[in-house]
Amino acid sequence: MENEKKQSNFIREIIDEDLKKGKNNGRVHTRFPPEPNGYLHIGHAKSICLNFGIARDYNGKCNLRFDDTNPTKEDVEYVESIKEDIRWLGFQWDNEFYASDYFEQLYEWAEYLIKKGKAYVCDLSPEQVREYRGTPTEPGKESPYRNRSVEENLDLFRRMRAGEFPEGSKTLRAKIDMASPNLNMRDPVMYRIIYAEHHRTGNKWCIYPMYDWAHGQSDAIEGITHSICTLEFENHRPLYDWFLDNIQVEHHPQQIEFARLNLNYTVMSKRKLLQLVTEGYVDGWDDPRMPTISGLRRRGYTPESIRNFADMIGVAKRDNIIDMSLLEYCIREDLNKRAQRAFAVLNPVKVIIDNLPDNHIEYLEAVNNPEDPESGKRKIPFTKELYIEQDDFMENPPDKYFRLTPNQEVRLKYAYIIKFKSLVKDPTTGEILEIHCEYDPDTKSGENKSNKKVKAAIHWLSANHCADAEIRLYDRLFKVENPDDVEEGKTFLDYLNPDSLKVIKNAKVEPWIKDAKIFDKYQFERLGYFSIDKYSTSDNLIINRTVTLKDTWAKIQNKNK
Repeated sequence: MENEKKQSNFIREIIDEDLKKGKNNGRVHTRFPPEPNGYLHIGHAKSICLNFGIARDYNGKCNLRFDDTNPTKEDVEYVESIKEDIRWLGFQWDNEFYASDYFEQLYEWAEYLIKKGKAYVCDLSPEQVREYRGTPTEPGKESPYRNRSVEENLDLFRRMRAGEFPEGSKTLRAKIDMASPNLNMRDPVMYRIIYAEHHRTGNKWCIYPMYDWAHGQSDAIEGITHSICTLEFENHRPLYDWFLDNIQVEHHPQQIEFARLNLNYTVMSKRKLLQLVTEGYVDGWDDPRMPTISGLRRRGYTPESIRNFADMIGVAKRDNIIDMSLLEYCIREDLNKRAQRAFAVLNPVKVIIDNLPDNHIEYLEAVNNPEDPESGKRKIPFTKELYIEQDDFMENPPDKYFRLTPNQEVRLKYAYIIKFKSLVKDPTTGEILEIHCEYDPDTKSGENKSNKKVKAAIHWLSANHCADAEIRLYDRLFKVENPDDVEEGKTFLDYLNPDSLKVIKNAKVEPWIKDAKIFDKYQFERLGYFSIDKYSTSDNLIINRTVTLKDTWAKIQNKNK
């Protein structure tokens, strides 16, 4: 990571200007504040790279702070997964905090606002609060409880804390301006009553702060200099500042908003991702079709590819949708340099080399990675009985089909040119059981004494020197670019891609792959990039396709030149 370039953007320009003016005593202190109510996704990865990257490049600090203010949705499982994902991406936080660390201080500040006449206890139901709030073009109405005395508000708020009132019956609201053009300033809720066990504080509290009340104050307590948020919080910034101004904290952080990451062919809403998991549409949060960091890791993505993706999309001030093919381009670029090459035959058909003796075995050299000269070569056994892909032979081929046919020779990569002789078919189904061929011993790769040329080379495996594998071919989870844009009467679930996963049970791979470790990565020649699944064992080899070899993004870029 030391060699990664410092990316210029408008946030860094703000920080540069602050440093030039001596603001914050020359400090840069950021934070990443996830709510532990789900697993992190690729959008969070962008925020992680931004916040931790800024701290790294300015010799500052970055806190990890869990916004654990809603005990009904949060869990220790999510806390641990978030920490694992951040570390996997290559970052380490300077301090680990929780909004719950500050519950007592937040409560004291809330009482301070009540005493100043700037907060009150309200008995309106959530539905009534929305009704009274008004619309963007019409002012709201004041709550009938807005003008309670300071003494009554303090008494009611303390009794809320003591658990004297039913859940949802009362809230604490800031007293700001019900006619403000910014709806967030129309007496926002600061506290609500929730009777649920908190993963850290247990049953100590039954009132919990809202995000807007907890966030800015937590930033101030921690000495955060630049509180970087996504654009949906832009209209919350006046409230962020109002709270900090009215409790008169010593340090006032600066909130800066940037465009969140929107990726086509997927959804980013935690609520929708949770629904996919709980209703069984995917195999957990780390299903390789999910846009979660754990899902991308299981699929075979590398931390380097995701950090590079975050750098390439940059930091913008307006939302846009990023093409999935750019993410795929980043992993191809990374794995092309590092992935071990290997042969795999997904849909095997047997080829018999008739002019080889039954016990023939010849070890041929294959390059491990042409992008890495130091990766060396491996030996591939060439024998009488081989497997090739079913698609690499056609009895009645169309035009421009250059692989094996009854009238067309083909090269076995790293080996010899073979010529068709005959077929053995199942008499009932017509399925091809064996393809009989002859090889030309003068056409060995690298030696080719006959100078014979063919138009294609195909991959293959020795039938007696290969391992069985289950190959999982993953595709995009949704069949439309924007599954959030639903037609009337439909939900995002109606746009799920029924072909997002194809499982091949009888695939064959080079035998040494049985000893691979979880998440080891390969380029199966002519097929794509693959990774060992977390549930794989030497007795039950499971391999996930990370991405195909086809590079859509490069084609798009070339068209735009």
